Amino acid sequence: MARPLRIEYPGAYYHVMNRGNAQEDIFKTERDREKFLEYLERAVERFSIRIHTYCLMTNHYHLLIETPEPNLSAAIQWINVSYAAYFNTKKKRRGHLFQGRFKSILIEADEYLTHLSRYIHLNPLRAKMVELVHEYQWSSYPAFIGTVKPPKWLELSWILSGFGKKKKTAFNKYKDFVEGVDIRNLEDPGRFVSGGFILGDVEFVKWVKKKFISRMNDNKDIPQLKKLKPRISPEKIVNALSTEFKCSDQNILTKGRKVNRARDIAVYLSRDNCGMKIKDLGTYFGNATGASITMTYNRFHGELLKNRRLKGQVNRIKKRIFKF
Repeated sequence: MARPLRIEYPGAYYHVMNRGNAQEDIFKTERDREKFLEYLERAVERFSIRIHTYCLMTNHYHLLIETPEPNLSAAIQWINVSYAAYFNTKKKRRGHLFQGRFKSILIEADEYLTHLSRYIHLNPLRAKMVELVHEYQWSSYPAFIGTVKPPKWLELSWILSGFGKKKKTAFNKYKDFVEGVDIRNLEDPGRFVSGGFILGDVEFVKWVKKKFISRMNDNKDIPQLKKLKPRISPEKIVNALSTEFKCSDQNILTKGRKVNRARDIAVYLSRDNCGMKIKDLGTYFGNATGASITMTYNRFHGELLKNRRLKGQVNRIKKRIFKF
């Protein structure tokens, strides 16, 4: 199974979703939902996450989460495993409760958090579980409009701050914001997701790619990575290596029997960052065969795992190339 791409950093915001295995219900009773909320509370304490919105449906859930520490995966896995253990014990069942790994979308909060909150809160209405959205008690919406006392672990202030300084004013304006929209014409913010997991404007997407994705090596288990990585020409990589090793570009491109560290690094970085076919890379590097390129890449990757100094050198060169 393909692994989802996760980008974690301090202060990140996410829309997190998870569904029951084979679309089965993950909440069957009120106690199930109460128990899940208890695990959310404990996760806030345990992992210092901030939950800005939640909605517990029947066979899935939605969360808007902020992570002051880069620990989204650890927090959500703890919630899922803890709840699944409770559910399986309570229902005397075995097997997976959730449908594979959870889905998370990295969010540019300033632009999308408020609209995502509205979209999530309207889920029960769109699913025709209630006639009025405020009637659904298993979401954070009643707390956002002041009809129930919010749990201490629910973060209301960030979203409500955009609707007024006074609490009552903010409650009323947020209610108008949610209930005043025609759900038939409501646009899903998820339509604007880039690469399957980034929701933000062009500059935010570029920042994520440059800051995080450009540093990652290709991984066949994470297909998203190959699509999202910023690509660069092999000429630029070779030029950076010629500067680093004070040699000519031709010295790097020409095949030889002697160990050529500059060539090894150039092949390694080109294989991961140029998006070229192995055959075409071989042609570029002095008409080498595809097998030769693969062998060089694998051998150097093995060295990199063992040699901290070499890894530091490669990271320094990557910084120069990608300017992060």
